[in-house]
Amino acid sequence: MIPLTKIIATLGPSTSSEKMISDIANAGASIFRLNFSHGSYTDHLKRIQIIRNLAHKNKTHYTILADMQGPKLRVGHFENNQVFLKQGQTFILDADKKTGNEDRVQLPHPEIFKVLKPKMNLLLNDGKIVLKVQKVTPKQISTKVIVGGELSDHKGVNVPDVILPISALTSKDKKDLKFALDANVDWICLSFVQKPDDIRLARRLIGDKAMILAKIEKPAAVQNITEIVSEADAVMVARGDLGVECPLAAVPGLQRKIIAACRLAGKPVVVATQMLESMIEAPVATRAEVSDISTAVCEGADAIMLSAETAAGKYPVQAVQTMRQVILQTQEDPDYHQYLSALRLPLDGTIACAITSSMRRMIQSLEHPACIATYSVSGRTTLRVARERALVPILGMTISEKTANQMGLIWGVVPILSKTVKHIGEIAPLAKNLAKNKKLITKGQQMIITAGYPFGHQGSTNILHIVDSD
Repeated sequence: MIPLTKIIATLGPSTSSEKMISDIANAGASIFRLNFSHGSYTDHLKRIQIIRNLAHKNKTHYTILADMQGPKLRVGHFENNQVFLKQGQTFILDADKKTGNEDRVQLPHPEIFKVLKPKMNLLLNDGKIVLKVQKVTPKQISTKVIVGGELSDHKGVNVPDVILPISALTSKDKKDLKFALDANVDWICLSFVQKPDDIRLARRLIGDKAMILAKIEKPAAVQNITEIVSEADAVMVARGDLGVECPLAAVPGLQRKIIAACRLAGKPVVVATQMLESMIEAPVATRAEVSDISTAVCEGADAIMLSAETAAGKYPVQAVQTMRQVILQTQEDPDYHQYLSALRLPLDGTIACAITSSMRRMIQSLEHPACIATYSVSGRTTLRVARERALVPILGMTISEKTANQMGLIWGVVPILSKTVKHIGEIAPLAKNLAKNKKLITKGQQMIITAGYPFGHQGSTNILHIVDSD
């Protein structure tokens, strides 16, 4: 059995060597995240080369995500590097570059001054400090400390009550984006997306060089989720900042809402942040973390992500192994199919929809179904098949190495390069041979093949064929 839900491992100081990247790949990670908030271009390029060489060596496809930092808002610096804010005191954020103290600090983001109004909240240091805006001028924000605490240099600032007039791509992001595209990464992750226009801007810069994954971490993005899902190629439930800007108790419901929106649209969805947080320091996960992973799997996430657990943690390989074990155990649950089928997918009247909907019912009725094979140049047929969550692996055949790498993010898909198919009689023997090579089918099992004929034309999914293994 293979994990149908994919594992994303973030690379960092703990996982930079060829051996460590190989070890976490062997443990179950097939998608690798490069976090451009940290590390040099030299570091990232080295990791990209290791991943590509490893994929060639293992005769497989690994997916590379380049995660842009985005417009992270931060305060300036303080005398002695930190202060303590007391509940009820007045605290000023201003445009002055002078060193901060217990009464004030620089906020080097003039766009915030333009949109804040009295009674709005500012959240500092991952939401640990809460300020209520009292008065705003073009160069000063006067606030009352509602929840106090220690505040040190360059801590983050969240503004949950308003859409900020800033682009999801900063000047740093644009430089990082050019580097990532030149290095042929497969997906670009956009941080702090607020509205569909953020995706459209990125699309103009990226073109068809990479797919776009929108990170949902602001209330405005949740409000615009349908439009954002429509514009993006995939979406991430980024629970870190989402849990700061929204009430913590609301995050599980928002996760379900975002996953459902992606499932309905047939777009991949990733669940991220603190999935195995304890394993940064400990070799064993908590019961709550294991339950969290299983919940994301049952809700239909295409992939789940490890962040600091693999980037900087003490037990990166064990973290990936734990995640894989939980995914496999959840897949064996007799109720797993019921969980995935709880979301009723609408029929849109197209031939492709009729084909893939019928495919799912065939899988349920076959005695020994092994896998589904798709043949797609762009990957769209494969994506449409994965939307059905038919509980068997999907052999994603394509003639494009770029498409094969990108398809690695999709639920259940085992990407594989295929020769060009011209005649309908070629597809079954080719699919059976490739499925055997990937150990997805054995003697006596059935495989369903779906593709579009004539081959090579996008949006023409119209074949559904059942074959028996020899």
